[in-house]
Amino acid sequence: MSGPTVTVYTRAGCKLCAEAEVIVAAVAAGRASVERVDIDAHPELTARYTVRVPVVAIDGVELFELQVDADQLRGALAARR
Repeated sequence: MSGPTVTVYTRAGCKLCAEAEVIVAAVAAGRASVERVDIDAHPELTARYTVRVPVVAIDGVELFELQVDADQLRGALAARR
C-alpha cells in the first residue's frame, strides 16, 4: 500500500500498547500501512523510549505518546494525503 506508514513502538505486556494497536489498526485501515516495533528487540529503542510506550509515529514523525486519540490520528492521516 502506498501512502503513509504508521509505526507503533510497543513492548510485550504493555496494556496501553495493546490499546494503541487496536486504535491504530482501526483508524489506519485503508488509509495507511501499520508497522509494529517491539522496542525490547532493539537496545537503542529500549534506551530511547524506556517506559514512555506506546509511541505512535506517522512517516517517522512522533505524534502520540502513552495514549492515542483516534480523531487526532484520523486527522493526521488525512493531512498526509
